[in-house]
Amino acid sequence: MKTQHTRRDFLHTSAAAGLGLATMGCAAGTWGGSGKLRVLSIGVIGTIGGTDRKQIHTHPDAEVVGLCDVDSNQLKKAAEQIPTAFTCRDYREAFASHADDFDAVIVSTPDHSHAPIMLTAFQHDKHVYGQKPLVHQLEELVMMEKAIATKPHLVTQLGNQRMVKPGRRAAVEILRQGQLGKAIEAHCWTSSPNKGRYFNFERQLHEPSQAPKHLDWNLWLGPCAEAPFRKDLAPIKWRSWWEYGTNGLGDWGCHILDVVLFAYDDLASPVAVQTQCAESAGDHFHVHPCRSKITYAVDSNKFAKESFVIHYSDSRQHPSRSVLGLPDDAWLGSNSTVVVCEGGTLVLEASGRLEIWRDGKMTQGLKMPNLPAFPKLNHWHAWVDNCLGKKTELRTPFKDAVRITEPALLAVKATRFPGVELHWDKSKLAFTNHDEATKTIVKRAYRGGFAPPAVA
Repeated sequence: MKTQHTRRDFLHTSAAAGLGLATMGCAAGTWGGSGKLRVLSIGVIGTIGGTDRKQIHTHPDAEVVGLCDVDSNQLKKAAEQIPTAFTCRDYREAFASHADDFDAVIVSTPDHSHAPIMLTAFQHDKHVYGQKPLVHQLEELVMMEKAIATKPHLVTQLGNQRMVKPGRRAAVEILRQGQLGKAIEAHCWTSSPNKGRYFNFERQLHEPSQAPKHLDWNLWLGPCAEAPFRKDLAPIKWRSWWEYGTNGLGDWGCHILDVVLFAYDDLASPVAVQTQCAESAGDHFHVHPCRSKITYAVDSNKFAKESFVIHYSDSRQHPSRSVLGLPDDAWLGSNSTVVVCEGGTLVLEASGRLEIWRDGKMTQGLKMPNLPAFPKLNHWHAWVDNCLGKKTELRTPFKDAVRITEPALLAVKATRFPGVELHWDKSKLAFTNHDEATKTIVKRAYRGGFAPPAVA
């Protein structure tokens, strides 16, 4: 026990100080055991859990020592790959019985369970790698902010792997440096949701049925109210469901809103949101297509006006090229971020393709002046490095993830009140002009035993 606590103290101290292992003079094995960052994987395969787990497990100084999943079939497959890891189906059991056996946690579960699991990890002083969107409820943004402030020594990382692309990092630098002048507005869109394995695209509500034996349905529901299992919900298509996912806007928010929020620190919290869709989101399903207008109040010479608007849409809805100040033959991708400035327009695809347009002429983004070098970066390994005290570029820690997640969640939740401009005050967790919205789309009533813990 003494060795484990000493090892944990080292991990916390080195992460807070930003010192590398060589600087600390600690050789492998100094902490006892394998000398590696010991990681618990929660949500071991699913839609991206397998990738998260495998990427982190390939780091030479990390090892996955625990596996947790409500699906026994998935758990069995992962255990065959890492037979030395302990296994369990309930994340609460992992923390109650094995907390001294791991230092960090991967949370690759459906959206609705993110906050309860991540905040439990904070409560137990564990570093956290968490999938996007960071949380499912607007109230959970504030819970996460408080936890981050309480545990500043913990290293966190959102599943925002596309930010390692040089084009995306360059876009942030170009906007930060003001190379295109004052920002006027941003337009962001995703092609999601779409037909295929991830969405119940047609929103088919099947009759209640028995959950498959390999799926612990009670544990899968977690913090949500008791509800029957239905086909085309778990284990994959939960994104389309109001109670469990965040549809295309939530799913892709971090991949196309991130650059705007990284570039402009002044965009602290939106003051209003208005989402246009043909119908209101119902009891069971999200709706699409949707167009959202997210407004920030600004007071900075970085912006052309006293407000800055992000237009955020799903279903590949984007404005005309003329609206964006682009020629008719300008390229526009399926998942893109466009920032219109007084001196030009930045066009960025989620894959990292970056173009700068000025006066009808295009410059490849990576050929813009005054850009730093963008060395190769492994998104998952960067998190491990920082947990171990090696200070490397980290995209995206939770403090930034909160800012990126907030406008995406607002756009999603506002589909319950289509066409209504909702005035948002995060400090009060309220829509100041709409009591019903405040009562119905800001928070949820957590089921007993699954509420996010307070982090002290």
